[in-house]
Amino acid sequence: MKSLLLLLSLQTAAVPAAPAPQPVTAPVTAPALTPAQRDDLTCAAAFAIIASEQARGVTSALAYPTLVVRGRSYFVSTAERIVDETATNEDAIGLALNQIVEQLQAEAAQSNDPAGVVDAIMTPCLAKLDAAVPLPPPPSMLQCAIYLQLAFDEVSAREGDSATARDLKTLATVLESRARDEMRDEGLSGNEADRRFIETREAIDAREKARAPDDDATDVDFEHCFTLAKPAEKR
Repeated sequence: MKSLLLLLSLQTAAVPAAPAPQPVTAPVTAPALTPAQRDDLTCAAAFAIIASEQARGVTSALAYPTLVVRGRSYFVSTAERIVDETATNEDAIGLALNQIVEQLQAEAAQSNDPAGVVDAIMTPCLAKLDAAVPLPPPPSMLQCAIYLQLAFDEVSAREGDSATARDLKTLATVLESRARDEMRDEGLSGNEADRRFIETREAIDAREKARAPDDDATDVDFEHCFTLAKPAEKR
């Protein structure tokens, strides 16, 4: 599926110049799609476009749920399924997806309400996404403390004692304190709380190490973590 995943970074790029002449091969043609298959691929293409824009910080895209991980999962599973259903190959489905992306971009560009065009597509597609790739449960207080500590480590290594690094450190400290309060309320001793903290950190580290080197996507709900770090009356 590598050739299909490349679409995640290509959908907003200009059409490339024609490649140098190559030996003549059979031309790739997009398969005939059923209406249901086209709808599913349209959602896959829309998710890829929005995920790409979210990764670049495009404000309009950030209004939608984070699609970097869940959108990619839907994109890959849908493309693989339709490859099988149409008895074609990745190149053929990739061509179909490119055609759909071009059509979506053209419709948005030609409309007086580009955002409305996107919303009309995304509303039913998000319902499909929820059915196909359900939202993971939100992270616990302890998990949030560890995620923000890891984020602090990354930012401080890159930026030093920056304002962002200091903010992350403060949030991580607040969440760890609250997580330890929760564990104490459960009746855990200090040593037991330390052990749970270590085990949770090791599980998160193992999950991160298992990711592909070029996989920079994340499905951590940091907004939820930031909410947990707020004073109780502001949550």
